[in-house]
Amino acid sequence: MTSTAKKQTALWQLWAALVAILLAVWVTLWLTRPAITAVSMTPLSGLITLKAAAAEAIPYEAAMVNQKPTLIEFYADWCTTCQSMSATVQKLHQQYGDQMNFVMINIDNPQWATQIADYRATGVPQFTLITPDQTPVRTWVGKVPAPIFSQVFDEVLNPVS
Repeated sequence: MTSTAKKQTALWQLWAALVAILLAVWVTLWLTRPAITAVSMTPLSGLITLKAAAAEAIPYEAAMVNQKPTLIEFYADWCTTCQSMSATVQKLHQQYGDQMNFVMINIDNPQWATQIADYRATGVPQFTLITPDQTPVRTWVGKVPAPIFSQVFDEVLNPVS
């Protein structure tokens, strides 16, 4: 084999090795990528949903005077459970928003110190359901499945006489 042929063979081998390595890296990255589903949200998407829900929530003062039951969510932006619950609360808001108030209170904001004390918010997320006359009905702390909320919401909105 001539020197030129040996160089060409070596270049083809190098080229084939580089292509094989790049293909292996691509396949590895593709197979190990996180699945993006409603069940497995990224932390950033949870924070975005939490911020959007806070922006859509009715102000506390308005909720206290409009004669509807109110779900108050005590939350913090840094709370990963709050972020993961944001999609659940958003769906409940879509389902019950015309019959109930959805209020969000950021515990890191000092303006809410009185409400945090009044409703004894000691952990986040805390969800406190109150009647139109501001009587607490139920309080949940932590991750709560949507059917639990729905059952209590339905009981409050459609009381059995």
